[in-house]
Amino acid sequence: MTRTATTAALAAAIALSAGVSIAAADEHKAGAQTEKCYGVSKAGENDCKAGAGTSCAGTSKVDYQGDAWKMVKKGTCVTIKTPKGMGSLTPKA
Repeated sequence: MTRTATTAALAAAIALSAGVSIAAADEHKAGAQTEKCYGVSKAGENDCKAGAGTSCAGTSKVDYQGDAWKMVKKGTCVTIKTPKGMGSLTPKA
């Protein structure tokens, strides 16, 4: 590897590392202003948790699946109306 290529690779690694740190700080800040809301996401659009046999984000099988959640603005979850009822702060049956 040439000196220029090594310098460029090091600069890219430092920039990427800084970007990850900034993203983590933004996510933590957003977490304080958001909450998990169950039963409000469309199929495949959940943020995480979608019942047994699923891994995480984007794995819900049906619209408004009760055990799949989506992050929403804090204080709004229970006011979100869906064809299957209102959003919930806990998993729905």
